[in-house]
Amino acid sequence: MNGFQWKAILGFSTLLAVAPALQAQSYIGFVYPAGGQQGTTFRVTVGGQGLEGVNSAFISGTGVQARVVEYNKKIGTQELGLLREQLKELKTPPGQKPDDGMTNLIARLEKIIREYVDRPASASIANLVIVEVTIAPDAQTGEREIRLGTPRGVSTPLVFNIGQFQEVSAPPMPTGPQQVPGKEDQVFLWKQRVMGGQGGAEMMGMAMMATDDPGAQSNSDNYEVRIKLPCTVNGQIFSGAVNRFHFEACKGQRLVIIAQARGLIPYMADAVPGWFQPVLALYNAKGKEVAYNGGYRFNPDPVILYEVPEDGEYVFAIYDALYRGREDFVYRVTIGELPFLTSIFPLGGSVNTPTTVELQGWNLPETRMTPDNRDAAPGVYAITACGKDKVVSNSKPFALDTLPECPEKESHNTPATAQKVTLPVIVNGRIDPPGNRDMFRFDGQAGDEVVAEVYARRLDSPLDSVLKLTDADGKCLALNDDHADAGLGLCTHHADSYIRATLPADGVYYIRLADAQHNGGEEYAYRLRISAPRPDFALRVVPSSVNIRSNSAAVLKVYAIRQDGLAGNIRLALKNAPGGFTLQGGNLPGTQELTQVTVKTSLGETKEPVSLIIEGCATNGAQKIVHEAIPAEDRMQAFLWRHLVPAKELKTFVFSPPAPLKPVPPKQSAASATQKQP
Repeated sequence: MNGFQWKAILGFSTLLAVAPALQAQSYIGFVYPAGGQQGTTFRVTVGGQGLEGVNSAFISGTGVQARVVEYNKKIGTQELGLLREQLKELKTPPGQKPDDGMTNLIARLEKIIREYVDRPASASIANLVIVEVTIAPDAQTGEREIRLGTPRGVSTPLVFNIGQFQEVSAPPMPTGPQQVPGKEDQVFLWKQRVMGGQGGAEMMGMAMMATDDPGAQSNSDNYEVRIKLPCTVNGQIFSGAVNRFHFEACKGQRLVIIAQARGLIPYMADAVPGWFQPVLALYNAKGKEVAYNGGYRFNPDPVILYEVPEDGEYVFAIYDALYRGREDFVYRVTIGELPFLTSIFPLGGSVNTPTTVELQGWNLPETRMTPDNRDAAPGVYAITACGKDKVVSNSKPFALDTLPECPEKESHNTPATAQKVTLPVIVNGRIDPPGNRDMFRFDGQAGDEVVAEVYARRLDSPLDSVLKLTDADGKCLALNDDHADAGLGLCTHHADSYIRATLPADGVYYIRLADAQHNGGEEYAYRLRISAPRPDFALRVVPSSVNIRSNSAAVLKVYAIRQDGLAGNIRLALKNAPGGFTLQGGNLPGTQELTQVTVKTSLGETKEPVSLIIEGCATNGAQKIVHEAIPAEDRMQAFLWRHLVPAKELKTFVFSPPAPLKPVPPKQSAASATQKQP
């Protein structure tokens, strides 16, 4: 390799890998595809910022390997010009045939130049990292987390899925340009130029199908693809795009089509309503729409449940409800005769007591199950069903508690027929039929403090509850519709109700529970707790990635979510911390709900991120209450609202900053050097 070739490559490397000293906090805004099948190796594209020097990728759990293959930094116009000059030199080596490495470099340069945009639609996701992922055949299916590592720490996390079926993925979308109102045609021309270079909408390993829609044929990000069930399709939606998938189905098949979009990227700060809102539509061979869904119950991600009436070809389409789109409008759609839980009942049970659960849904091998809750602590756990070929269904939350429980009785919707309960108690019931209301009566004494709390939306029930507390004369003492819970970072409608009141006199009191929209049905289940206050708390620690210089410290925020009036000091400490880490600060006195803590390290560096656990301890009389803090990311929704999005681990990385670059003295000309000689 001659001198000018080395010069070109070194210049190119400088453009694509800035010194770590210039790096900001590492952030990733999308990963595509956002998952893969067991037993496969494939590449994913991760978009973010502050990724200079990226050298590693981490996926939580076991059975998955990931390595960084390539990093393409967003460049400016001057850098683009330099790349064009270097590409010209590389393409015309005097009297020398380029080797494979040089050919690959030329192709990479051509791709970067072709896909260059001066003003990207979102600069925060314009730096792209290519990661190769290998999933073991026996890797546990379900949600994981993916993060990137740089010399200065680990990035924020994103959801990454391990699936059971064949995966079909479109080529990754290039960075899109910012759309200017009135100049949408410029974006269309850009799509034709850039996407045309990818062969249109060619799907990996799948045959393309022409569409009868002339507009779709001319717009390269509208595509149609033939698939074979069951499978998972991955895609990204450009502005105005509609993606269609053809498949054969037989009469009697009970098809389940599940989309993931908001479930992959919960919040977008610069998009309204704050996430990609996908729409699913299903068509028969004649083009007639036979099913449609723009959100499953209260979940923005749609689901279609469809029993096939006749053999033939069907098409499902996916697009954004507002026809928006860019690189982080990522989706995964799984389709087939999948086991799918629509509801369970009851929504929970008592610890160490077997509870038989009724299952409702599609393609389920059984309608009842008894979860093994032996030695399980109070909390919320996941219930799944297993279908044919050991295919695992979606999960439903199942709550365990220590209080006595009882079932709701029928026909108790008036004071005269109200169901009598003895406190404390948790009632398992349903609002069924629509428009129904359930009433409960209990005896109270003057000065007693009573809490009535509904667990429904938090347990995946569509019930939007309303609670009302009255005395024996029907006088309203307390009323609540929605009660905000800061711990529900993925929820934007806090639909569960909560009442805390002091009883004014001895006598009979009534609790009325109904749905705010007068809806109801078998799936409108609830758990109603009526008891004296049970002071408790939950913790969130932000951010979920801690990057610390050698022998230094980092500051974290800890949020306390106090429940049932818990007051007093919550002491924070590191639990089972590896050597070299200590926690300073860490008290939340009185009713304080936010504090800062400092994680210090005496280590010089860590080879890989380590997991830390922050634990909180409080006392309520003689009772000691201990909970681990759940890691979270502070995310903005639609320019305004903020949410604490939970993460799986609190990852900590200790790094040693590189030595500062020594200034290079300017070279002297021969004439000036001669003049300085005596």
